[in-house]
Amino acid sequence: MPASTSQASKPRLYILDYGAGNVRSLANSISRLGYEFEWIKDESDFDKADKLLFPGVGAFQQAAGMLKTSGMMESLLKYVRSGKPYFGICIGMQVLFEGSSEAHGAKGLGVIPYPISKFNAADGGKKSVPHMGWNGAWRAHESDKPAGDASELLLTGEDYYFVHSYAALLGHSTPEAEATLKDFAYTVSRYGSEQFVSSVRRGNIFGTQFHPEKSGPAGLDLLQRWLSAPVEALSAPPHPLTTRDDGAWIDQDPRPTRAASSGLTSRIVACLDVRSNDNGDLVVTKGDQYDVREKEEGGNVRNLGKPVELSRKYYESGADEICFLNITSFRSSALQDQPMLEVVRSSAETVFVPLTVGGGIKDTVDPDGTKRSALEVAGAYFRAGADKVSIGSEAVLNVEDLLAREARGEEPLTGKTGIETIANAYGAQAVVVSIDPKRVYYDTTEPNWIDAVPEAHRPTLITGETSTTRTKPDEVGKAWWYQCTISGGRAVRDVDVVQLARGVERLGAGEILLNSVDRDGSGKGFDLDLIRQVRDAVSIPVVASSGAGNAADFEEVFEKTGCEAALAAGIFHRGEVGIDEVKADLESHGLPVRRTALAV
Repeated sequence: MPASTSQASKPRLYILDYGAGNVRSLANSISRLGYEFEWIKDESDFDKADKLLFPGVGAFQQAAGMLKTSGMMESLLKYVRSGKPYFGICIGMQVLFEGSSEAHGAKGLGVIPYPISKFNAADGGKKSVPHMGWNGAWRAHESDKPAGDASELLLTGEDYYFVHSYAALLGHSTPEAEATLKDFAYTVSRYGSEQFVSSVRRGNIFGTQFHPEKSGPAGLDLLQRWLSAPVEALSAPPHPLTTRDDGAWIDQDPRPTRAASSGLTSRIVACLDVRSNDNGDLVVTKGDQYDVREKEEGGNVRNLGKPVELSRKYYESGADEICFLNITSFRSSALQDQPMLEVVRSSAETVFVPLTVGGGIKDTVDPDGTKRSALEVAGAYFRAGADKVSIGSEAVLNVEDLLAREARGEEPLTGKTGIETIANAYGAQAVVVSIDPKRVYYDTTEPNWIDAVPEAHRPTLITGETSTTRTKPDEVGKAWWYQCTISGGRAVRDVDVVQLARGVERLGAGEILLNSVDRDGSGKGFDLDLIRQVRDAVSIPVVASSGAGNAADFEEVFEKTGCEAALAAGIFHRGEVGIDEVKADLESHGLPVRRTALAV
């Protein structure tokens, strides 16, 4: 880690890692900003720290359990009460509270005597949980401080990256407890109609529900402000803290353009299909219907750039998330795939938005016979810098097993699938399931055509007459259901897309990446019928993929399906459409997007 001055002249910064999720990104952010840090290794390190950071994702139960079993709960509470600067991120903020409905009986530090509660998925009819994506944060209290005051830590008017199902929701306790919560509140955010405290600041305590290390330039600016502030400016007398008076409570986002939205921005994801070419080098490629070779006879693997360089380019162009899909043969032994792990590790050093990686996240066996669990593989990618892992073919097989067990009257959930084990260890938000369905057509002009449709899939049938996808003229007289595939679209299974989507949600997935074998590389626009069908079937976020040909396609898919994010690959790689062009078009139609006034 770089150091511009001697360590003796700097405050000693420590990070507490409880072993869940991606803390590598925070370490990379701190190093990028030119600061040194040490890890908390035992209880004695708390006394050495001048500043303490506690990041975390995953479950409240695990964080509280780790602190208790390791004997660090009391040491952490003692540190917080000492008046020395504390910065908690996500779970690191939630652990300041008395407890969480996520884990009945598990106690937090109790510094803020208020409960953490789950978002209401039925709020406003239906909303996705986890709350995943970019959202704003407005100052909770009026203040006499001038704009740009040096003591401010967080810039309003910027969007930050959230990924959580539980929060300090307003209106979920007694008036007395809520008054205390408001005294700690630094910023408030809204998801649907529910408002929650998105950051706390009182005395030496600072905490954010969002992830500054994944919030691009705005997040780096926040970290820089806290890291550069003198210890004395962030400290407070030993607790109990005195009541703070920062002015009247502000109960709504002052930005009127956000009032009509869910709170989240329309998230744009850049996808990089990564595989080895014929020379053994990892390249970003793209194909039509999954064919990644040039058209001429004996054509080479299509090379659209180097993955690390392209990921940085898209980050600097405003991508809200980067997704790596490993389609090379290394995925048969993912833990030995050092080139792909290095791609993630190197990208995480310069890309400060969420990174998803897919390909080979499953139970495997190394060439020497060593068994590797999906959890172990996912852990390696998280330690390298990934925030989420994407599971594909294995998820289809897992859901087939779930449905078969249920049909036999057995317990459908075994707790042993990759989705379940990773979600239990790192939280649902860490698990994406990538679904690759294709249409199965029927000619409705034929007599008794419905008899050819498997009974299990009839409830999901769509007809050309009711389709809202723009290729409707080509579909008149037809009906279809969406059959799921495995092995990159090369093999079909007797599972429809709704069965699969609902199944992976039951297993614990936190997000669905919804591809279309029919639309991949077509430039005809997203398959709106497919996306809306899945979006209506589940309560977790859906990322629309496959078929984007221009900026207007993104506006259409957000407006007509309600999906939370839209992904593209080829049009970005070939420079046919720019990410900024997409966001400008969305903005012109009144859709919220993430912009930043800060330099990357």
